Amino acid sequence: MKALLKADAAPGLRLEEVPEPRIGADDVLIRVLRTGICGTDLHIASWDHWAQSHVRPPLVVGHEFVGEIVEVGSAVSELEAGDLVSGEGHLVCGRCRNCMAGRRVLCANTRSVGVNRDGAFAEYVALPAGNVWRHDPGVDLDVAAIFDPFGNAVHTALAYRVLGEDVIITGAGPIGIMAALVCRHAGARHVVVSDLSPYRLELARSLGATLAVPAGPGALERAMTELGMKEGFDVGLEMSGAPSALTAMIASMAHGGRIALLGLPSDEFGVDWSHVVTNMLTIRGIYGREMFETWYWMSTLVRSGLDIRPVITHRFAADDFEKGFETVHSAECGKVVLEWAEPS
Repeated sequence: MKALLKADAAPGLRLEEVPEPRIGADDVLIRVLRTGICGTDLHIASWDHWAQSHVRPPLVVGHEFVGEIVEVGSAVSELEAGDLVSGEGHLVCGRCRNCMAGRRVLCANTRSVGVNRDGAFAEYVALPAGNVWRHDPGVDLDVAAIFDPFGNAVHTALAYRVLGEDVIITGAGPIGIMAALVCRHAGARHVVVSDLSPYRLELARSLGATLAVPAGPGALERAMTELGMKEGFDVGLEMSGAPSALTAMIASMAHGGRIALLGLPSDEFGVDWSHVVTNMLTIRGIYGREMFETWYWMSTLVRSGLDIRPVITHRFAADDFEKGFETVHSAECGKVVLEWAEPS
């Protein structure tokens, strides 16, 4: 089959012919239709320090996808050929304390599709049946392809109650913008988004953010003044991984404010913990998606009318993957989708 391969321990990816994956008794084989390019894929392509410490070539990359099941293992009973599916990219051990208690999102031994095992940037991908999510009939293929990052947005945005609350989101990448859409859909009063990219700020503004402001000193304070806010933001969603973003967020929270952290900083940095303590702030780390409650929420949100299609701004054929990666690198985009095949 055709697959996008990290062939060597060096920068770059190659589209090559590799053997089709085999499946075991508990697995399914999926014909890939669409995939989304993630920041993780950029790290692997550039072969940065994170990729060098986590990836062992050769590896088929990619973990955001939608496809059709073409084969099921002998022990699989709830799925069948022809089902339209995506997959949870975090594979858990099933035996640690959290897994045994049903808290799979907290598994200490998680392995990742497209990082620790062959991924979905290929004509076919194999997954354990327990990691497969079957979509509702008629779901938009591009939307289904980005359920993985949509899940990051939903998990973060719904970590706290947002109904009637004022929300600040630092980082207007695709996940940050989807989180803004979720917060508005869930009844937030004001949703303010900050970022450095004029393109992404305009995209956030066009999709319903109350304000989309250039990040920088005093930006959040000016936003509060413009909106007539007196006591700070109730909920903060940090999506950028930038130390300055979290510092500004902490300073702009209301007493008792709640912060969810999804962005991954590249280095350690200082935090004014005395301010966190005396203002009784709650800070919670978010990783991946709850399995499978977040997936249920995603499907419910889409069924109830939440439209994330405008977040997808560029589409390329899989053979033009280099253009897709260049577009994501430029930050002059929302979500970028690669097209592998049409439904049978």
